[in-house]
Amino acid sequence: MGCVSEVYLHTPRVLNYIWLGLILAAIAIGGVTGKMDEVTQGAFEMAETAVNIALGFIGFFALWLGVMRLAERSGMIRIIAVALKPLMRRLFPEVPPDHPAMGSIIMNMSANMLGLANAATPLGLRAMKHLERLNPRPGTATNAMCTFLAINTSSIQLIPASAVAVLAAEGAKDPTAIIGTAFVATLFSTIVAITAVKIFEKFPHFRLPPVSDEDAAKKHEEEEEDDEPQIDEAKDLRRIGAGQKLILVIFFVLFGYVLLRTAYPTWVWLPADPELAGKGFGTRLIEAISLLAIPFLLSFFPLYAAIRGLKVYDEFVEGAKEGFWVAVRIIPYLVTILVAIGMFRGAGGIELLTSWLAPALNFLTFPPDLLPMALMRPLSGSGSMGVFVELVDRLGPDDIVTLMAGTFFGSSETTFYVIAVYFGSVGIRRTRHAVPAGLIADLAGLVAAVVVCRMVFG
Repeated sequence: MGCVSEVYLHTPRVLNYIWLGLILAAIAIGGVTGKMDEVTQGAFEMAETAVNIALGFIGFFALWLGVMRLAERSGMIRIIAVALKPLMRRLFPEVPPDHPAMGSIIMNMSANMLGLANAATPLGLRAMKHLERLNPRPGTATNAMCTFLAINTSSIQLIPASAVAVLAAEGAKDPTAIIGTAFVATLFSTIVAITAVKIFEKFPHFRLPPVSDEDAAKKHEEEEEDDEPQIDEAKDLRRIGAGQKLILVIFFVLFGYVLLRTAYPTWVWLPADPELAGKGFGTRLIEAISLLAIPFLLSFFPLYAAIRGLKVYDEFVEGAKEGFWVAVRIIPYLVTILVAIGMFRGAGGIELLTSWLAPALNFLTFPPDLLPMALMRPLSGSGSMGVFVELVDRLGPDDIVTLMAGTFFGSSETTFYVIAVYFGSVGIRRTRHAVPAGLIADLAGLVAAVVVCRMVFG
């Protein structure tokens, strides 16, 4: 046990080194290229951007944390968790099957699969908060946290909405063509991410140390300071009788009708939407589900909670109160990582790496035009979006490299951003193997995007 602790204490903190490396590289490159003004400007702009992002999240966090409270208090999360218990127990063996963390993780994964980024983030933060309550080592990421982050950075996507929207705006012949390739790429990257995180957690380099007296004291102090009551099912929930079951049946029938009307209007004797012409059966269904997912969640959970006898308005408000404080807590972490990215980008580091690696990429038959996207995607969502838009403008929306970029953009996540936000929300500083597992997932998604697009489009 003492050996494990000693190894752990000397384990380099990957994110610390990456952050410092970006800062020093930005200064060095900016000094050589004469772009120190851009480096400074990049730092200031990204600091402001970080605050704006966090404050802009307040409304979304309040909305979805309110909905999540209704789902948890009404017992719906427990029902979902029980249905997925066999899979979740294998992925998260340290988390009790009936713990609220399981429900939050499931809801976050579902939102990510549907491309509901604004809904997925607060649900993910809720999951991290529950996982931190199970964490006996405050400040150190648990195996469950690292697994959760790896799945988040590689989440299976049923529809890459942002990438499809860019291609459609630029006049692509079939902007939805990347839906299938993105699904395959994320399926591959998710498998790689889970495999990597499970292997890494067994390495002595990343193994958890014994719980020290200092950890126990800090955990006890946090529990005393945490004045938020544990959210659990209400003890006096109303039983669902025949009348309540009829209401739920009517609700599902109405939503089923709306789903059919949206995806297959001719089935309900309506004229076909011109935008649906030529799209496949599965594509129409996925797009309709993505469109209706948020209205469904915003109506179903309050309705179910009301049927179970909860005061839905009061419960929603209690959950929504957390939104402001969650957004404020992540500001320092966002500022830290985004400032380093802004400095490196302003110095021209991305362009320099692209020019250096171009010969090797040509040898590997990897399109050099795709490298800026590959380098930017794990660092910045807005930056990678800008790179993608520039690539579409330069090569055209139907070029195979553009489709590769769209597939990768739509099937990957901003790894460092996710880690900064999720870990920052609960004060995790020792991220262990979350960063390498996330980057390996990004690499797997990139390779899969290139290979799958060559097979489908090339």
